[in-house]
Amino acid sequence: MSRFSIIVPTHGVPGRLADCLASVLGQSFTDFELIAVVDSPDEGAGQGPAIVAEHVARDPRVRRAQSPPGAGLPGARNTGVAAASGEYLLFLDGDDTLTPGALDALDARIKECEGVDLLLFDHERLHWFEGGQGPALERLWRGAPRGAFTVAEHAALPDPLVPAFSAAYRRAFVAGHGLSFAPGMFTDAVWGVQSALRADRIAVLDRVCVRHLLRRQGARNRRVGVHHLELLDQFDRAMAGAAVLDVPAPVVARLFGRFTHEVLKTASTPARLPSAPLRRRFFRQATRLYRRHRPAGFRPPPGSIGVQHRLLAAGAYEAFCALRGLKSRADKACASVQEVRETLERRLPGRDVYAAALKRPVDENLAVFSAYWGRGYACNPAAIHAKARELAPHLRCVFLVDEEHAHQMPEGVECVVTGSGRYWEVMARAKYTFNNVNFEGRVQKRPGTVHVQTQHGTPLKHMGVDQAAYPAAAAGMGPFGRMLTRTDRWDYNLSANRHSTEVWERAFPSGFEQLEYGYPRNDAYYTSTAEDVRRIRRGLGIPEGRTAVLYAPTHRDYREGFSAQLDLAAFCAALDESYVVLLRAHHFYEGSAGLARAVRAGKLIDVTAHRSTEEICLAADALITDYSSIMFDYANLDRPIVVYADDWDVYRESRGVYFDLPANPPGPVARTLEELVGVFRGDTLHGERSRRLRAAFRERFCAFDDGHAAERVVRRVLLGEEPDAIRPPMPLHVRVPAPASP
Repeated sequence: MSRFSIIVPTHGVPGRLADCLASVLGQSFTDFELIAVVDSPDEGAGQGPAIVAEHVARDPRVRRAQSPPGAGLPGARNTGVAAASGEYLLFLDGDDTLTPGALDALDARIKECEGVDLLLFDHERLHWFEGGQGPALERLWRGAPRGAFTVAEHAALPDPLVPAFSAAYRRAFVAGHGLSFAPGMFTDAVWGVQSALRADRIAVLDRVCVRHLLRRQGARNRRVGVHHLELLDQFDRAMAGAAVLDVPAPVVARLFGRFTHEVLKTASTPARLPSAPLRRRFFRQATRLYRRHRPAGFRPPPGSIGVQHRLLAAGAYEAFCALRGLKSRADKACASVQEVRETLERRLPGRDVYAAALKRPVDENLAVFSAYWGRGYACNPAAIHAKARELAPHLRCVFLVDEEHAHQMPEGVECVVTGSGRYWEVMARAKYTFNNVNFEGRVQKRPGTVHVQTQHGTPLKHMGVDQAAYPAAAAGMGPFGRMLTRTDRWDYNLSANRHSTEVWERAFPSGFEQLEYGYPRNDAYYTSTAEDVRRIRRGLGIPEGRTAVLYAPTHRDYREGFSAQLDLAAFCAALDESYVVLLRAHHFYEGSAGLARAVRAGKLIDVTAHRSTEEICLAADALITDYSSIMFDYANLDRPIVVYADDWDVYRESRGVYFDLPANPPGPVARTLEELVGVFRGDTLHGERSRRLRAAFRERFCAFDDGHAAERVVRRVLLGEEPDAIRPPMPLHVRVPAPASP
């Protein structure tokens, strides 16, 4: 029998789950089993089950348990308890972590107290952006007995605010009393109370053993919604459970007072209950429970809280509202919101058109697409737009474009110029919106509309709020609050690989659903034919028989101006006549005499202005890049990739990166011009090591791209098909990418 059974529900936390499991498996104390509970029998149904499967295969201490779909956190924990075989039970949320040495400390304290039913320890709440907030349960350690005790011997207990992940429970004790997590919200409150009331031996450990993540959206039991009525159900359940036990009267009084305090906090917080009728309903139901469960001789506390107790007992809702100043506060809040809204509308270009359109119904058959702030028909939005016209012809699909690029739109694509009156009309009424960046802040998200963030690359460099520690990058972001307001509009977010899924969840902590469907723009790498490749190469002017090498560097945040990383003219001169270089770069390269000579000599073709990055990649036989996300897309073609990392250390320190690219590259790494030339003069480019590196890179970053990403998005979002009905990505080994030129 293991000392500990550590139960981890895994649903809905793919970006944090690996860290949670690592914090357990990395403990110096090793006598435990880790039970990862999933709610889907299909390992391909999401990232969580796949992460669990990897850990099960890698470490024999990890076991997988299956909870009923839809059973939520209580059901997952109960499933874990049923599967456990350890002496003590520990619970972790899937985005929590154990602190180093936590299990050693818990084991030592259990031995010191000669075995206990319940061992309470501390946790630290980690704000998603600001970091740790310090120990959360210091009140439990004040005046606590040194050894084991009962609930009657410690005035701080029972405490309904002690979460399940802040205690260790003897499994035989839990089984002997038939303890289980009640369904619904606030389940920890009843579980903790039941455990404390029944335990014969309780001990405390004044040590932070768990770090608990506070999400940006806040705790689920603090958000607005009708679910707050469930707090009353748990209040009723806890008090009824105490009534059937032989519990000393002072303990029952403490329990009643503490639960009532939580009920009063909700009753006096309008933001938790979304309507006046619901607030009144909550109060009246709370009054009935207060009268039903009030212990004989119970005396309300002194001061304002005691007055609230008396008003609750009397059912005096109007007087309660007057005491708390709820009405005036709510009226002031509404007035402030209205004032801000009117100010914004006065400053808004096209406000008359937009305001009028917002009053009209949402057009259920209107879909709006935009890419790169209106800079043409490109990227994932364009690929989804094309597939929507094929599979959902009943929809009217409109593409947004700025005036500069309006003349470049493909024939047959209905477009609207950004900033025009028509632009504001479609933005106000569209049921569906797709963008690979963010719409401007003044665009409102109307109820019932659907926004899909398609992204435009796999992240190597830090993104979103992760840039906060890097001033050069953060300066270009603008206020993080505004960025997060825009990301809160996302309903769906596309991901091309599991790495991206984890990054998007952490970098953009909003409430979107991840669609692990691949990038629609990359469909072209699997649907294009040899004739398509020849046609594209002819259009770009690539001489027949030449090996085309694409050079695509990225931007540097740490520089104010432009400076070429690679002496491209010298590189072209060093290559023999069998090569031609395609330059996809910043316009600052223009005007270089050396580049002009390379162009005249036929060794360089500038494709920077070409509309389709996908076509350029299809035309190229090999890629040279530094840290650009183009490498992740190009890897789908299974063609050679060379990383030119001459300033990697500076780039990593100034921007921040998610993994060590030179240590895990898609191919050869060069740090000087001489090394780069050597790659193309020798056997390195096509050697066995290059193929092995590329295969590992593709396995990690090309997991979901298979030529059907756009179809998956259209079927899921625009046609409303259920997730289980969507065709999953094909395994990598059966995919056939577009052929390179002969």
